[in-house]
Amino acid sequence: MRGFLRLTALVVAVALALPGAAAEPSQIRVAEQYGLAFLPLMIMRDQRLIERRAQQLGLPKLEVKWAKLGAVSAINDALLAGELDFAAGGVPSLVLLWSKTRGTAGAVRGIGALGDIPNELIVIRPEVKTIRDLGTQDKIAVSAVKISNQAVALQMAAAQQFGEENYERLDPLTVGMAHPDAAVALLSGSGAITGHFSSPPFLQRELRAPGLHSILSTYDVLGGPATLNVVWTVARFHDRHPTAYRAFVESLDEAIALLNRDKRAAAVTYKRMTNDPESIDAIAAMLEDPRLAFTLTPHRVLRTAEFMYRTGRVKHRPASWKDLFFDNVHGREGN
Repeated sequence: MRGFLRLTALVVAVALALPGAAAEPSQIRVAEQYGLAFLPLMIMRDQRLIERRAQQLGLPKLEVKWAKLGAVSAINDALLAGELDFAAGGVPSLVLLWSKTRGTAGAVRGIGALGDIPNELIVIRPEVKTIRDLGTQDKIAVSAVKISNQAVALQMAAAQQFGEENYERLDPLTVGMAHPDAAVALLSGSGAITGHFSSPPFLQRELRAPGLHSILSTYDVLGGPATLNVVWTVARFHDRHPTAYRAFVESLDEAIALLNRDKRAAAVTYKRMTNDPESIDAIAAMLEDPRLAFTLTPHRVLRTAEFMYRTGRVKHRPASWKDLFFDNVHGREGN
C-alpha cells in the first residue's frame, strides 16, 4: 500500500512538472460589451452558470469577475496583458488577434459565437438613401473605428460599391462611440453625428424615431445571416486550465439554450441587468425577430477574415473558419 501511495505521489509530481501543466485557477475574468447581442453572457452572470458548472466539474471555489468595456481596443489590450481570461466582441477583433498571435503561447482563438444578429446603418438625413449619398458633412458612429464589426462592414460595403481599392473611402466619416452613447446622440438630433451603425436594442429604438431610417445591414454586406460577436481566449488558458475552460464553454452553451427556450424570461433578465428603457414586451419582441439567432455555431466569419487579409489588415489567411476557433465547436456545421 505504501508503495502504491509513493508511486501515485510520484506520478502526480511528474505531471505537475510537465511543461504547460498548471493548477486550475481560483478566479477567471470575463469582459462583455453592450446590447442584446451579449445577452447570453448576462444570463451566465445572472444565474452564476459558470460557478455552478465549475462546482459540478470539481472546482467548488471558482470565482468569476465580470467587466463591461465598450472599447474593443481596451478589451484586446487587457487580454494580451493577461488581465482578462475571456473576451467578447466582434469577428474582426478575433481575426486580428488570431493573425497577430498565431504560433505563440499567447495565441488567441475563438470559443464560439454568440449569435447571428444584424447591425444597420441608421441615418438622420432624409436625402441619404445609400452609402453613395454619404458626404463630408456626415459623421457615422461605430463602436470602434477601423476594427469593429460596424467599421469593417462599412469598409466591405465601400469595396462593393466603389471598388476594393477604395475600401477605406468612408473611414474619415467614422467616429468611435459606444452604442448607448451613439443612440443618445442620434436621437437627440444634436448634430454630433448624422448616422449610427447600430445594434439591437438601440437599432429598434432609432428606427421608431421620426426622420431616422436604415440604409445598410451587415446581412446585406455578408450575404445573409452572419455571426456578429464571438468569445475568445488565449491558447495558454485553454491548454493549462481545461476544466475551467470546459466550465465556461458548457455554461455559455447552457445560457444560449435557456435564452432560446424562454425568450420572455431572457427579456426580463436583460431589462433588470441593464435598466434598459424598453419594456419587457418590446425586448421579448426583439428576441423573437427571426433575423436574430442565438447560437454557439459561427456563420460567415471567413468572409470577414478573407476581406481583412486581401486588404492587408492581417498577415495570415485562415484556410477554414475552424482555424479561428478551438476544437470544441469544430463538430458544428459552421461556415
